[in-house]
Amino acid sequence: MNETALAVFESKKIRRHYDEQTEIWYFSVIDVVEALTVSINPTDYLKKLRKRDIELGTYLGTNCPQVEMVTETGKRRKTLGGSVQHILRLVQSIPSPKAEPFKLWLAKVGYERLQDMSDPARSLDRAREYWKQHGRSEKWIGQRMMGQETRNKLTDYWKDHEVTKEDEYAILTNIIHQEWSGVSVKKHKDIKGLKTQNLRDHMSEAELIFTALAELSTRQIAESVDATGMVENADAGKKGGKIAKKARLELESKTGRSVITSGNYLPPAKKQKQLKHKPDTINEAE
Repeated sequence: MNETALAVFESKKIRRHYDEQTEIWYFSVIDVVEALTVSINPTDYLKKLRKRDIELGTYLGTNCPQVEMVTETGKRRKTLGGSVQHILRLVQSIPSPKAEPFKLWLAKVGYERLQDMSDPARSLDRAREYWKQHGRSEKWIGQRMMGQETRNKLTDYWKDHEVTKEDEYAILTNIIHQEWSGVSVKKHKDIKGLKTQNLRDHMSEAELIFTALAELSTRQIAESVDATGMVENADAGKKGGKIAKKARLELESKTGRSVITSGNYLPPAKKQKQLKHKPDTINEAE
């Protein structure tokens, strides 16, 4: 996937942008409004809709960021962007016969959240099948799913303790990751030659285990002090990450190999385009 790419719904082009830090696609809200209403002035339509539906206006203003996207003239301009969750909320407020087809279209372009919300097992089954098709072993899949469960419990805790925004999740995740691994999430993806791909889908056995240990430790520390809000949960994240860091350094001292590696599961064609990395060695600069 490109970081910026057009998606097409019933001949209507909808701009979107992929945020590497949060690993979220943001769709142009104006483009979605135009596709659903066929309005000649979607900007004006959205303004009137937000005035009429105060709750929607507040929701969009609070949650939807200004995202840089390419205009018809080829220039890059900031426009209101919405994740799948935000777009679904918008669709609910627009009386359009295209609402249901649009929801199905969202699922087809890679967002199966609609089905997952009513049947979470479908998401797990789909993920397992996807990993099998891409050559992952049963052991790796088991570790990946265990790590995801650990991750879900942590984000559930954050949600219940005044951490609700997606960018806040990304900030806390990066704090934990930086603490245990010594590199940021973005740097880790760079080391592996990844762009829009999910970092965890390309982690080694050790990377998955240490990520899970850091997030498990973070949640249990947060629970022990009833951490609430960004500041307190960030502190818990640093402490949880340090626990996994100590274990990582101990393992590296015994094996002489770095836990953080350049290995990935990209197809061979993509691997050829990557820069060749030197063999992984311990390089702790902290």
